[in-house]
Amino acid sequence: MNTPVSNAKLEVLTPQNSQIIFIDHQPQMAFGVQSIDRQVLKNNVVGLAKAAKVFDIPTTITTVETLSFSGHTYPELLDVFPGQPILERTSMNSWDDQKVRDALAKNGRKKVIVAGLWTEVCNTTFALCAMLEGDYEIYMVSDASGGTSKEAHDMAMLRMVQAGVVPVTWQQVLLEWQRDWAHRDTYDAVMKIVKEHSGAYGMGVDYAYTMVHKTDPRTTTQHETLAPVPAK
Repeated sequence: MNTPVSNAKLEVLTPQNSQIIFIDHQPQMAFGVQSIDRQVLKNNVVGLAKAAKVFDIPTTITTVETLSFSGHTYPELLDVFPGQPILERTSMNSWDDQKVRDALAKNGRKKVIVAGLWTEVCNTTFALCAMLEGDYEIYMVSDASGGTSKEAHDMAMLRMVQAGVVPVTWQQVLLEWQRDWAHRDTYDAVMKIVKEHSGAYGMGVDYAYTMVHKTDPRTTTQHETLAPVPAK
């Protein structure tokens, strides 16, 4: 007889059980990133943000020392969430700011997806404190975060994983939220994100639509899936 395993980290991410926080995606912070190409980083961040918007994921955006040092949040990220409050801080650790803790608590979800700069400072301190003091589960989006060197990023990820953080990538999060291609209410929007932000995968989708399914490449909505949909 199989005994059920009780481990919250075995639960997949769903639009109902997760929330997301973007930490310090600001130009001065990005200038210091050496662990990933900065344009690739921005692409991944915006793709992740669009995914959160499609699946109506409660979202928190926080910044540090905007006017005195770091500059304003990527405009491409703000465009995804027009009117979204930006939670300004002085602390490197977002958890130290009561506004951030209140925003997370208000969303009422224990699985917190994190993307931020820098991995070894703002991401790590937030993750450790949120797990220790807030009893949150942290899912760190490695390729939507960046460190001041590859070693700094990698060692920070290792430290967090040893502490219980779950490492993920932005596209993994997107597809985990989608889960089933028969979910037609989000299918077209997910395919649009894939084509815009998923590199070779997106090019493959374009090819399949135009060469296999013979759709017009100029259309914005394809209205057919690239995966079989079960008959009703």
